[in-house]
Amino acid sequence: MKPLVKSFFDNATNTISYVVRDPKGAQCAIVDSVLDFDYSSGRTDTASADAIIDYINAENLTVAWILETHVHADHLSAAPYLQDKLDGKIGIGANITTVQDTFGKIFNEGTEFQRDGSQFNALFKDGDSFHIGQLRADVMHTPGHTPACMTYVIGDAAFVGDTLFMPDFGTARCDFPGGSASDLYDSVQRILALPDETRIFVGHDYKAPGREEFAWESTVGEQKAKNVHVGGAKARAEFVEMRETRDATLGMPKLIVPSLQVNMRAGNMPEPDDKGDVFLKVPVNKL
Repeated sequence: MKPLVKSFFDNATNTISYVVRDPKGAQCAIVDSVLDFDYSSGRTDTASADAIIDYINAENLTVAWILETHVHADHLSAAPYLQDKLDGKIGIGANITTVQDTFGKIFNEGTEFQRDGSQFNALFKDGDSFHIGQLRADVMHTPGHTPACMTYVIGDAAFVGDTLFMPDFGTARCDFPGGSASDLYDSVQRILALPDETRIFVGHDYKAPGREEFAWESTVGEQKAKNVHVGGAKARAEFVEMRETRDATLGMPKLIVPSLQVNMRAGNMPEPDDKGDVFLKVPVNKL
């Protein structure tokens, strides 16, 4: 089946969120939502999530799933807010436990922070499937950018998160804790083994040099032929050398500190203190 896909572009973080709907029914899923966050003031806002809510209500849709492709390092998830307003189950890859263990230590979270993925409603493993109405969704574990990255193949559409970008921009970085350029190469090959006509929906776009408009949809065939990092059947060794060399020049994302702490909790803030105030930590010389 060919799902109907509505995209929502967040200019502040260059993130694309999606509503994926059953063309023959009213059920839908939300992929990679955004909670607006102003780092300088520490204030959150729900404008981006509210745009999704307005669309879903206007179309009389029912949310079955709120999906995360991975623990994002560049924006905060609005999953709990959306779940409160729209229902739906929050799902992520089962290797979230590895990410929680890694960053639980980096942020000195202590024993009160559960590292078993229990903050999420569903932990998907490679090969799992679920339904959005009559739409079947198949889950592919595609690590490399992070250990828990998942690709959701829903009908003829694949939601790849940060694993692939548009063909003229390439692939995800692999230098975060638990990342691996070699694993990313294998993950990309799995995605490129899907039928050429499969639609690829990416998690971010930054407009490659020479391109005037933002874009977030391509196909497997286009990625195989034109992706500047992996197209043309590029060899593993060449890719790994390129990726590791490039990653060594990149700075950390602006919102990595708040994003990781919130997103490893399924979009929830850390527990408030006895006065009801919430705080985020800044680890020194850890990232």
